[in-house]
Amino acid sequence: MSRVVDLHRTATTLPVLGPLVGERLFSFAFSQVAPYFWSIRPRFTVIEPHHAEVVVPKRRGVKNHLGTVHAIALCNGLEAAMGVLAEATIPADKRWIPKGMEVAYTAKATSDITCHADTDPAQWSDEALPDAGGEVPVRVKGVRDDGTVVIEGVIRLWVTPRKRRG
Repeated sequence: MSRVVDLHRTATTLPVLGPLVGERLFSFAFSQVAPYFWSIRPRFTVIEPHHAEVVVPKRRGVKNHLGTVHAIALCNGLEAAMGVLAEATIPADKRWIPKGMEVAYTAKATSDITCHADTDPAQWSDEALPDAGGEVPVRVKGVRDDGTVVIEGVIRLWVTPRKRRG
């Protein structure tokens, strides 16, 4: 199990904190490691291999001129979900970096948005990721409170072997 999964599980299962406080504590800590994500005030709700969910709250700081969640805030939420999925899923001998993002805006983001990231186990296999490296397409989508998909697409990761130290 990866460190990010262990930390999220620990934070959300401590009886003294409770799951909601644990989620907020983990989300704050994650945003200190990657400070740009704090601009959307993410709440990491699900982190497991091949699946992650991050809530982007609709608040003044992420609204556009229409009063909906801004497109770039949505992309930021999708990237946060993809990042924790990658950390929870990637084999220990590999590393990743985003290569590109393709998204379509499909509806107005009029509520909090839950960003989902998903992959399949076969995408992370040795056959799919040879020694020279390979690409992993991560499926992403953002969903309104009423279940409407407001953004969907793919974030492509470049996955390569970790450099050996020494």
